[in-house]
Amino acid sequence: MTTFLGMPATAPRGVGHLRGDQTFPRAARDALQNSQLRRNLRHATTTIRGKSGRVIAELPDWQLLRDAGSGIKTDVMSRLPELLEQLEERVVAVGGVVHWAADANEANTIVTELVKATGSDRVIKVKSMATQEIGLNEALEAAGITPVETDLAELIVQLGDDKPSHILVPAIHRNRSEIREIFLRAMPGVDPALTDDPPVLAAAARRYLRETFLSTRVAVSGANFAIAETGTLGVVESEGNGRMCLTLPDTLITVMGIEKVLPSWRDLEVFLQLLPRASTGERMNPYTTMWTGVTPGDGPQNFHLVLLDNGRSAVLADTVGRSALHCIRCSACLNVCPVYERTGGHSYGSVYPGPIGAVLSPQLTGVADNASLPFASSLCGACFDACPVKIDIPSLLVHLRNQVPHAAVEKAAMAAAARIMDSPRWYASAQRAAKMARIAGRRGRGLPPPLSGWTAGRDLPEFPKQTFRDWWAQRTDAPAATRASGSSGGPSGSSGGAAAASGGPSAGSGDRSEAPDGTRSEREDGR
Repeated sequence: MTTFLGMPATAPRGVGHLRGDQTFPRAARDALQNSQLRRNLRHATTTIRGKSGRVIAELPDWQLLRDAGSGIKTDVMSRLPELLEQLEERVVAVGGVVHWAADANEANTIVTELVKATGSDRVIKVKSMATQEIGLNEALEAAGITPVETDLAELIVQLGDDKPSHILVPAIHRNRSEIREIFLRAMPGVDPALTDDPPVLAAAARRYLRETFLSTRVAVSGANFAIAETGTLGVVESEGNGRMCLTLPDTLITVMGIEKVLPSWRDLEVFLQLLPRASTGERMNPYTTMWTGVTPGDGPQNFHLVLLDNGRSAVLADTVGRSALHCIRCSACLNVCPVYERTGGHSYGSVYPGPIGAVLSPQLTGVADNASLPFASSLCGACFDACPVKIDIPSLLVHLRNQVPHAAVEKAAMAAAARIMDSPRWYASAQRAAKMARIAGRRGRGLPPPLSGWTAGRDLPEFPKQTFRDWWAQRTDAPAATRASGSSGGPSGSSGGAAAASGGPSAGSGDRSEAPDGTRSEREDGR
């Protein structure tokens, strides 16, 4: 199978987890009713933010590292075909086999056939966003193959028949009492007296997984990075399950998005400093596993690398939007996002939630299929400040909003607004009419139908009792002596003295001079 970079095709429908069943506003409205979810999210994101902030503050060159990471990723995107061909050549040279998958369907078929060829009916899995993206677990199960997630959070999600809600902590929406109930209900051989003490829960998962590690011959992983110059792949994790999956089985199949390639080991050292601090708030990853092809008698004796496109060429084709492919899946943007903290990851409908999901998922699927996600943001900019590779997510959101297909009613409303703002007379009339919003709409902060759709998720600013135009007309009509005394206030009752102090127009802020005939002239600042 062959795919060509630069021939953009979006991810196919009907497979994988990039599209939700509901729009973001509708799903978010439901999530906001779940007070337990909000408490879980607030506790988890606050804890991670605090840890991350402390270890980042230890590095005086953090901003320089961010610049370096951004520069490396920009370079990679500019010559991605060349680097992927180099990676393929090196992987093959060290005993691996490289497969190119144009989309989720091709990738699922490749992996399923590879597993079948081993005769195994079970695989162990390392946490992988790419395999979640393509719906690999469902494809394996349909072929009679049992996938077993070995990351603790992913195992919780799998046993609970749930979906991940965070890039780094997939079960962030669950508390320990809920996890205990899931283990009692779905984990084979669990002690009925299991408590919700975290070490006890971890020990139960360890006992369940240990036998699986030792008896399963095939593993499926993702990859955080791939080094083009040597054909080396790497996985970073914090539990050690990845190390077990990457060393014990006979066959290892890695599914990797094409954007994860790096030119050299020197480039990797930058990201191994950025990633742990931005993601888990650690100085270094507890487990960093690197492997290069096949080594006789040591580790997997069959290695397959599946290079996944699935819409990435479509993202690459957009010279603005392609910076979303710089993402290293650290989840820093999720942990600082006020929208994510309140709505959770499931509201986004995609395996990629939060701010990065709001710009990546629409590009992978085509904007029309995820049209509500670019609006799932207040554009506060916290995500840009937190991103270790300096992805300007707010600018990408605005860029994508301009590509969203807008309803005819909305287009008509915007055209009418443009006409009104182009005419001083119509604008003044509109200002007078806008005062009706003080008594119309939801608590005076919304708009009546058919404009109520716009204010369903927004509050209009409260209109002042007196517009600037009204105040100016009243002021200029007042007697000169009254104006000179500073007795007329600004809009909404602001005093002339206060306006003068702020540098704005006021009764006392003018420049006065005496004319030769003895009369006084007045020149207002700024006129």
